[in-house]
Amino acid sequence: MSQGAIANRLDRPVDGERDHVLGASRAPITLVEYGSYACPHCRAANERVADIRDQLGERVRYVFRHRPVTGSDLARRAAELAERAPSPEAFWDAHVKLMTRSEVLTEEDLAAVAADFGLMGLSAEREKVEAAEAASRVAADMASARASGVLYTPTFYINSRQYDGPWDESSFLDAMLGTLGHRVRAAALDFANWGPSAGILLLIATVLAVLLTNTAFGPAFDAFWHQYLGFTLGDSAFRMSLQHWVNDGLLTIFFLVVGLEIKREFTVGHLASRRSAALPIAGAIGGMVFPALFYLAVLPTGPWAHGWGVPMATDTAFAIAIIVMMGTRVPVELRIFLTAAAIVDDIGAIIVVALFYSGELNFYYLVVALVLTAALAALNRAHIYRVSPYVVLGIALWACVYAGGLHATLAGVILALFIPTRQPANLTALMVQANTIITAEAAHSGEVLRHGPSLPAMRALDAIHDRLESPADRLLRHAGARSSYLVLPLFALANAGVVLSADVLSGREMLVAAIIAGLVAGKPLGMLAATALAVRLGIAVKPAEYSWVQLLGAGCLAGIGFTMSLFIAGQAFLDPQDFAAAKIAVFAASIVSAVIGAAILWFAKNGRSENASPDG
Repeated sequence: MSQGAIANRLDRPVDGERDHVLGASRAPITLVEYGSYACPHCRAANERVADIRDQLGERVRYVFRHRPVTGSDLARRAAELAERAPSPEAFWDAHVKLMTRSEVLTEEDLAAVAADFGLMGLSAEREKVEAAEAASRVAADMASARASGVLYTPTFYINSRQYDGPWDESSFLDAMLGTLGHRVRAAALDFANWGPSAGILLLIATVLAVLLTNTAFGPAFDAFWHQYLGFTLGDSAFRMSLQHWVNDGLLTIFFLVVGLEIKREFTVGHLASRRSAALPIAGAIGGMVFPALFYLAVLPTGPWAHGWGVPMATDTAFAIAIIVMMGTRVPVELRIFLTAAAIVDDIGAIIVVALFYSGELNFYYLVVALVLTAALAALNRAHIYRVSPYVVLGIALWACVYAGGLHATLAGVILALFIPTRQPANLTALMVQANTIITAEAAHSGEVLRHGPSLPAMRALDAIHDRLESPADRLLRHAGARSSYLVLPLFALANAGVVLSADVLSGREMLVAAIIAGLVAGKPLGMLAATALAVRLGIAVKPAEYSWVQLLGAGCLAGIGFTMSLFIAGQAFLDPQDFAAAKIAVFAASIVSAVIGAAILWFAKNGRSENASPDG
């Protein structure tokens, strides 16, 4: 699914004229801190910075930027006072005094620094000018903090990259010195935070599968995915091929993530209100109906008519990857529209799979599945916030859905619908409890034979954290990355391999034409027609930030079917040759849709304020 852009980079480089700097400009390591004199954590971290400078000497350059604690007038005045230092040396003297003179920042600390600066007898005019200049510099640092993604103090940046690890000596030094382990972790986080990363990884897996299939390793590669694995219990046995374990087992994680994102969007996201949801819902419906109609127009009858669901789906990872790589040429509002439409599209694909691409039904297991679903609903109504009960019931539900004849991955969607999304109602009480524990533990700092927070306090804070983070957010945090960077690439490796030969297409030209027509023409025309109709009827309003031409470009990108199209094709075409032809058609249509959509968005102009009609 969609990925966010990198937001953990320093917004502007260090400037010796503008910033407060300790150390030589040629130092290989630059440590930037956004901090506040009224923040107890910044005051504690001040000693850690001193230790680092002692150990690394001239190898490190330290920079301090202001980010006063929100809502604290004393913190803001302390930062502005430090900015009135008459020299760099005086600033650092004031900095140390404001950080260390007392256990917590006081008015007396500010008075002592003001006396050091000789500010007591200034004229009103000079006082006004100096205060304004200091306030401007602090405001600039605060703006820099917002642009850099700073959410709390202190926040450190090592060579322009945010450091989010522990402050113990070894961890800090590992990050500063760029040890192999830290470099690998940093590179992995950078890649995961890069918007197109999921799409790029999916593309690499697809190309690898196609290449391996068309080399001498092809037969062995195919045989690998058709190995059977399973387990026996007494006289009973359960076995599936590796490909089926991926498609019916691992892909359930993908469907779980899809379900969680659907629920989040409809409860607290972009689809939470009728006005914001109307346009992408209309676009998604048009983008599902038109491709199916285009397909049936080419293949109204015959053995392939059942494949009308193949061109209905949109692959969000590829579509969003292309939009992200275009940067500011594509308004963020259009990315939101396409993501929301893809969420609704996923709902449609799930319904289509459940109703039209399932096997022979076993009502005994389906009844048990309904009982398990009722148990999930009971957990939700009882406000159970632990994830483990949902996971246990979800695994049992998967087995029953599979045995019942429906596609097993639907269990992931059902599970997602009943996992709590919202934070607990007693949020304020939990925050008060957490603050009380932290304050009580802080009072014991420095005691003899006491090294840190007590074990009961740590357990209590862990329990509070479990309640503060909803199970849905927790699962998305853990399962979302696995879905994008493990499940989908494995799905592509297991399913994208196809022999590129004219023999595969021989006699199946109409099947290929139907899929390409649905994805390349049906998707964009359906999305454009449905959204234009919704706007004309007053059901929805198109944001002024993007034009109708840009919306058409997004509709073309929605024609990148790939993951879900391959998934439905695997259910619709049981004959391996038919499935191979369908895969080639999906690949071709996705490439054409990507090129056309990217070209339209690259050259299209931004939207205007006329939202009333598609002529606007």
